[in-house]
Amino acid sequence: MSVIFKQEIIMLLLIIVGILCFKIGIITPNGRKDISSLVLSVVNPIVILLAYQKEFEMRLLKGLIASLVLSAIAFAVAIVVSNLLIRRKDGCETDIERFSAIYSNCGFMGIPLVNALFGSEGVFYLTAFLTVFNLLIWTHGIIQISGVRSLNSLKKALLSPSIISIAIGMIFFLARISLPNIVYQSLDYVAMMNTPLAMLVAGATIAETNVLNAFKNIRIYWITLIKLAIIPLILLAIFRFISVEDTVKLTVITAMSAPTATMCTLFCLRYDKNSKYASEIFAVTTLISTATLPLVIWLAEL
Repeated sequence: MSVIFKQEIIMLLLIIVGILCFKIGIITPNGRKDISSLVLSVVNPIVILLAYQKEFEMRLLKGLIASLVLSAIAFAVAIVVSNLLIRRKDGCETDIERFSAIYSNCGFMGIPLVNALFGSEGVFYLTAFLTVFNLLIWTHGIIQISGVRSLNSLKKALLSPSIISIAIGMIFFLARISLPNIVYQSLDYVAMMNTPLAMLVAGATIAETNVLNAFKNIRIYWITLIKLAIIPLILLAIFRFISVEDTVKLTVITAMSAPTATMCTLFCLRYDKNSKYASEIFAVTTLISTATLPLVIWLAEL
């Protein structure tokens, strides 16, 4: 519990630094997008690749497959629960709310948190979650926000930097290929930037939002409750009856319990939807998750 709490405090402080940097102009809106692209396209894939630099063990391979299955179950539950609890109403942004309840910030916040809690083995199992996440967010997620069905979205998902990195890492793992030490150390320096850069982006995104106005919106609290409490608790109940290594279960639970994905705001900007509302949900879930995440993981460990 103390490790989780300490990591959450560190992440919260880094988010505050990001807010201050944006407010005083050190990070501009374009700069935020550039840093976000750097994290998603370069830093995260390197973190994933290094997670596969392990000696081949059948235990790890079985854990990876189990993580893939649990991740699929987790997203299926999230989709069903969000559709049942977030009903369509006139004047409500139902599609944005459902997207926000289903998809978590598993890349930005999930990777550093899982890495802090479970080390590279946790990140190794998290790659299975990221695979399911990327496939769904570029298909179901885009359809949810835009209403447009396209095979290009699936192609984009399969060619995303994270998925390519997972494929390369898996080949290295199965073929027992180890990177030269000097290459590994160089990439490790880049990987260490993941947490600070990701939190700076989260802070800059929150700084663009009227947080006080967001906290006045009662509807957002309902979405936050579903995202950060109801879905994780349902998954905890289901996973109790599945015989899988605890680290695998905790990794999937942690990833699903992270706040709303920033991709919701990006998709809203892309398809001319209410990006301001998406950012408000992101801000509220991110701030409240600093309290709920430790509790959920604590319950999972029990």
